[in-house]
Amino acid sequence: MCTLTLAWQVFDDAPVAVAANRDESIDRDSLPPDLYREEPSIVAPQDVEAGGTWIGYNEHGVFVGITNRWTDADLAAERSRGLLVADVLEAETATEAESIVEDAVRTDEYDGFYLVLADASSACCYRWDGTLSYTAFDPGVHVVVNVAVDETVDIPAVRPDAAREQAANARAVRKALSSPNDESAADWLERAAGVLGDHEYGVCVHGNGYGTRSSSLIAIGAGPTRHAFASGPPCRTPFEPVVLEAAGSAETVGIDGECDAEGHI
Repeated sequence: MCTLTLAWQVFDDAPVAVAANRDESIDRDSLPPDLYREEPSIVAPQDVEAGGTWIGYNEHGVFVGITNRWTDADLAAERSRGLLVADVLEAETATEAESIVEDAVRTDEYDGFYLVLADASSACCYRWDGTLSYTAFDPGVHVVVNVAVDETVDIPAVRPDAAREQAANARAVRKALSSPNDESAADWLERAAGVLGDHEYGVCVHGNGYGTRSSSLIAIGAGPTRHAFASGPPCRTPFEPVVLEAAGSAETVGIDGECDAEGHI
């Protein structure tokens, strides 16, 4: 996933609201969001190749999302970053999740990443390029891409022009989504979906064998979590409410409203 937008403590009805695009090789298979793990209950899509995930949340209201980090560092990348996300999603709070990240990079070697953690009380982003650094988020809208966390930009010597373009796109996305006015979280997510699929902003990517493979909209608050997923590039793929087939009886998690026991919005 290469563009992650987080509205943190912006909406009373959902202190954690996320709109995110995942960019990946066309040939790399994945499974749509479902019950990833039961203890604790984790909802996440799954990377078929390595078994991990790039975005998800758990029964405690903890959200975790990761993007690649373009870096000049020579990293061994012995363990999948998606497995790290799965580990972090076992935390009961974002603060506990921070300890899991810090312990993990002492134990295993990962490729470069930006990892976002959030719950109702705290939110942050970790940056890893062989050295772990940390940015605590203030309430507001934040955008993380492969080379930047908000206004903190790291341009690698490898593909510097593409990195500068990506940072500029991220600034444009943040500007477009940083004035929620009187919107609800659902309203903001609908607007964010349009931005992430609008080629004017450059974050819906189409390339030769690579591009935006999916997009996620998530709102976590005091009520049921709302979750919608586009199984292809959001410029041409509709968002559908997530249906948790692995839960035994299907449960629907929608964006526009709460669901009842049978999954009806």
